[in-house]
Amino acid sequence: MADLDALRLRFARALEAARAPGGGPDPAPYADNLLARWQEPQRRYHTVAHLAAVLDHVDVLADHAADPDAVRLAAWFHDAVYLPERSENEERSARLAERALPEAGVSPEKTAEVARLVRLTVTHDPSGDDRDGQVLCDADLAILAAPPSAYAAYTAEVREEYHFVPNDAFRDGRCAILRQLLALPRLFHTPYGREHWEATARYNLGSELELLST
Repeated sequence: MADLDALRLRFARALEAARAPGGGPDPAPYADNLLARWQEPQRRYHTVAHLAAVLDHVDVLADHAADPDAVRLAAWFHDAVYLPERSENEERSARLAERALPEAGVSPEKTAEVARLVRLTVTHDPSGDDRDGQVLCDADLAILAAPPSAYAAYTAEVREEYHFVPNDAFRDGRCAILRQLLALPRLFHTPYGREHWEATARYNLGSELELLST
């Protein structure tokens, strides 16, 4: 279980770094609202553990980012709205950021950047000069390069989130996603991600596809 107090502190640091000194209200209520969202009962993979992991991976990749604190805030919001049966979660999460961050003291420009990054997680396809987008997308997909046991736990949690989908339909949909990912010229966009995660992620995806196809 993720340490909620540590996560609250991490949110406060990112928010305070993203806004002008003394430029907003107490971060704690905003952190608590987001953490409550990340602990909703319909979640199995998209939980506070996923949030903490993405934040950890952003820290690993932070030297590549142009604005690492904007990326950290985007990580907090990127799945803040999450209903497995809905297709507009990223858009609704971005709109939540657009409402909450100005109230919390973040400038319109930085708020717009955070919302843009959240929307980018629909495709995970940042442009070649989008360093912040590359960091967020790589951090979000780093689970694909997890050790076998952790990758197996991830796939089981995803299946639990989509428990309402019949087995055959889920298998067909998951296989289509895996093939789409494997067809990409690269899964990761940062130098670190390409060096440390690409090969393992492709192995994991290929192994899952083989298992589902048998």
